[in-house]
Amino acid sequence: MNHPWPAVPLGEVLKHRKEFITIDDSQEYKRCRIQLHAKGIVLRDLIEGARIKTKEQQVCRAGEFLVAEIDAKVGGFGIVPEGLDGAIVSSHYFLFEIDQLKLDKGFLDYYIRTPTFRDQVSARGTTNYAAIRPRQVLEYSIPLPPLPEQRRIVAKIEALAARVGEANGLRHRAIRSTELILGSALYSILSPERISTEYVSLGEIADIKAGVTLGRINLRGPLISLPYLRVANVQDGHLDLSFVKEIEILEDEKEKWLLQDGDILLTEGGDWDKLGRGTVWRNEIPNCIHQNHIFRVRVNQLDYNPYFLCVFIGSPYGKSYFQEASKQTTNLASINQRQLKAFRIPRLPINEQHRIVAYLDGLQARVDALKKLQGQTAAELDALLPAILDRAFKGEL
Repeated sequence: MNHPWPAVPLGEVLKHRKEFITIDDSQEYKRCRIQLHAKGIVLRDLIEGARIKTKEQQVCRAGEFLVAEIDAKVGGFGIVPEGLDGAIVSSHYFLFEIDQLKLDKGFLDYYIRTPTFRDQVSARGTTNYAAIRPRQVLEYSIPLPPLPEQRRIVAKIEALAARVGEANGLRHRAIRSTELILGSALYSILSPERISTEYVSLGEIADIKAGVTLGRINLRGPLISLPYLRVANVQDGHLDLSFVKEIEILEDEKEKWLLQDGDILLTEGGDWDKLGRGTVWRNEIPNCIHQNHIFRVRVNQLDYNPYFLCVFIGSPYGKSYFQEASKQTTNLASINQRQLKAFRIPRLPINEQHRIVAYLDGLQARVDALKKLQGQTAAELDALLPAILDRAFKGEL
């Protein structure tokens, strides 16, 4: 990184402070945690002295430069914030006082986030020993303009960083608004108030079965091994087939549990807000079955579009039904076949079902496109601060 100022070793502006206290078992202490990649220092925990095994600890002071012995090469360093003044760290951390007549702590805070500083840290020591020593830290160099110029640069960086932060906040709100579009559409299109037609129970129009129970023993007869779907494989609106297990069943049980194209898969339970989670099976894996905590819902596809039923079950109306009908514990909830069969479905003409599915698919595609655009914007915003720091330490701000 080119810059118009002289580069000086940190030893000219920092002083290693090595002072230890003895932990009092009756006192409570704050402990620091250094986030990697120069992301700053945060509170690790509040802990009673009696629970701290190593009784000799260092006390941090706000504004000091804190470096982790082992993690420095992956960005394990930062400036101690005001809120962690008095926090303790072990001997595996190094504390450095900043000479405030020569170096602004904000200037150092931003400089240690640059690739130039990170490269210096990575280059020191051996490849087989990751730890660094205090003397190595003091040998790192830093461009050092006059103190007033340092403060001007820090103020400029903070003003630009605030604008980046504001843009990120707008991006997060835009993403949230985008996600609400589909939910609003589901409510407006699929709420019973908007669909004036006859309703039938799901049990009247579908064959509903749970799958194979795991851990069965003493199976008698020829066995075969087949892939089977677990709850983790069935997500809300899609399948996660990155890891699919196999199970042994009796050969003559295969047809009983074998999934068919167009089957709707619904999870029996889990987190309270995930009831009614499901998707449509499209023969992604040949000869696949499912476990007993997944319901298979099979309909006559000449009369019912599986995607329409799946979306309706997962709509706000469906989720509300399952949450009210479910058996709930502190953190989990579950439904049974009786409750699933009792769920009321609108008897719409098949062409109308197709139309609704096509409209929602188009809306989902637009939502996905917006999210992709927002993701590209996020990458651009993430690249802004490094670019700002690069210009700052080249003397171009």
